[in-house]
Amino acid sequence: MMAAEGPFLAAIIARLPDPEFNLGAYGVAFALAILIEAPVIMLMSAATSLVKDRVSYLKLRNFSRGLIVGTTLLLLTLLVPAVYRWLTQTLLQLPAEVADLTYGALWFFLPWPSAIGYRRFLQGVLIRAGKTRLVAIGTLIRLLVMTVAGLLGYLLLDIPGAWVGGLALGTGVTVEAIAARFMAAETVRDLLAGEGDFEHTGRKITYRVIAAFYLPLALTSLIGLTIQPLLTFFMGRSVSPVESLAVYPVVHSLSFLFRSMGFAYQDAAIALIGERFEHYRELRRFCFTLGAVTTVGLALVTLTPLFQLWFVALSGLTPELTNFALVPARIIVPLPFLSVVVGFQRAILIEGHRTQHITWASAIEVTAVAVLFVTLGFGFDVVGATAAFAAFLGGRLLSTTYLAPGCASVLRERYSQLEELVPRVDA
Repeated sequence: MMAAEGPFLAAIIARLPDPEFNLGAYGVAFALAILIEAPVIMLMSAATSLVKDRVSYLKLRNFSRGLIVGTTLLLLTLLVPAVYRWLTQTLLQLPAEVADLTYGALWFFLPWPSAIGYRRFLQGVLIRAGKTRLVAIGTLIRLLVMTVAGLLGYLLLDIPGAWVGGLALGTGVTVEAIAARFMAAETVRDLLAGEGDFEHTGRKITYRVIAAFYLPLALTSLIGLTIQPLLTFFMGRSVSPVESLAVYPVVHSLSFLFRSMGFAYQDAAIALIGERFEHYRELRRFCFTLGAVTTVGLALVTLTPLFQLWFVALSGLTPELTNFALVPARIIVPLPFLSVVVGFQRAILIEGHRTQHITWASAIEVTAVAVLFVTLGFGFDVVGATAAFAAFLGGRLLSTTYLAPGCASVLRERYSQLEELVPRVDA
């Protein structure tokens, strides 16, 4: 449901005045907002893995509040005119029209870091308690509110399309965070009272333990989410910069629609794999099945006449921009499969408390993306959007390859203990 937001808002922005500049500005604003919220993104995985009793809940809640305040202050600092001009004019060198529209859109993203961090922490608590249905309901509320806000902005407000996108997303996540507070109230009461189906470990958890566990995850998000601003920086200097910046959020939203399954699978696997990884085989089968289905789904859209239906009829791109989107969209067909695999690999490493491997994998991925884009976009004069998504795919392949040995090590350590207790069952 979250993945449906991007295509919907891109379709609205494409139907408002100056679609190329506004699509580009919306893509830049969203990339910056995602980068700023990076430290709080992994709170869902941390809560799913760590919150098992009253003490762990209270400690992680306080820890998350500190992250929320810090990320919100960071966004406010970015909105200081002098800081913003340095970022967009000196560092990113965005076209003036795109930079001006991006600044207004970022003000609508102001509630974004705090709302995202708060609801991800509570949703992790719900996942650990097995109440994933409530997580889905919260996301449905977000989607409905975002849709209403987007349509009101499109029909009634005389503001640029990029601002409509920021307004819709900011409103949606804020309402979702409020809804998460009410939906998690009973679970939180049970945790604080020491009741419910929670594991009472008796383990002493401290802020030092939480920080040691969470820091690699936060660095993973921070490093990984630099990819979008990095690609924005490169596309602004490559072949066809305005067209590339315009089609990037549309193609990215389409791929995310299918890649989102991998993100969801990470937290599901953390919750279900078991203390001794006794459910590893079932989760592995589901991983490969889900990856294959999502990749086939993206292939059907990009390699058949559905491509014209999606990008022209639904997304509202002009024929010229649709031609720019054709090659990038086809390049990333394998990404949904890789996203599910990476999600499963990260779940194994998080439950095995080997989170440092995830950080290194993200660093390798970002480095590979930068090198590949420079090689393709600047060395061979490939169109910016095409070079960006080719680099994205190459980086993800290297990341997946790097994580494999670390996962094997965790499995040997945990899963071998189970095989001593139960007969081996072929996958």
